[in-house]
Amino acid sequence: MHSSSSAAPPHAVVMSAALDLFSRQGFEATSVEQIAQAAGMSRSTFFRQFGGKDDVIFADHEVLLDMLRADLARPHTNPWVAVRDASMKVYRHFAADPELARRRYAVVRQVPALREREIVTVFRYERLFDEYLRGALPGLDPVDAVGFSAMVTAIHNHVLRRLIRGSKRVPASVLRDALDDAMRRFGVLDEDAAAAADDVVVAVFPRRMPAAEVARRLQHEIDR
Repeated sequence: MHSSSSAAPPHAVVMSAALDLFSRQGFEATSVEQIAQAAGMSRSTFFRQFGGKDDVIFADHEVLLDMLRADLARPHTNPWVAVRDASMKVYRHFAADPELARRRYAVVRQVPALREREIVTVFRYERLFDEYLRGALPGLDPVDAVGFSAMVTAIHNHVLRRLIRGSKRVPASVLRDALDDAMRRFGVLDEDAAAAADDVVVAVFPRRMPAAEVARRLQHEIDR
């Protein structure tokens, strides 16, 4: 549901105004009133939409997490690919406006409390992926679920840091290639690994592939 106030600025506008103030006068010295005024909104509207000045810095993450949660709640043929694609959606969001991401990075790294908030936010993505895989693949070893989720999150953050810390464009294809390579090593990328003939299913899987993924692929071939 959207706010009934159509005049309320989008999150990106408010975030940009806040980052401008934080960069010029520091995070602690900037008040909510100043941010609201710079963004063209009332103080009460700001609190209603964001909660606090630290919340506005991570507002797009809240939107992204909600979007991914809804996306992952829908059926997916390959849960592992669904997690990869979710990571890609997040990266494309930041790559669409790398300058805003760089400005946020510059502010966050100067404030210990914001760095801690960032760590917690990153973990929320990892936990979302972990919980999704466990639900989508009953019987999946929790080590495989958390291991894959941590791997995807770490690779995503590595490529994102290249984008934020540099001045050059880092296309989404860089992340896609890195994630696909990691998925091959994990043994969960190739959907054509199984083949069916009449009532007999003959399949070849990497030894390292999680047992739950083997079971899912066998069932997929049987149901075809």
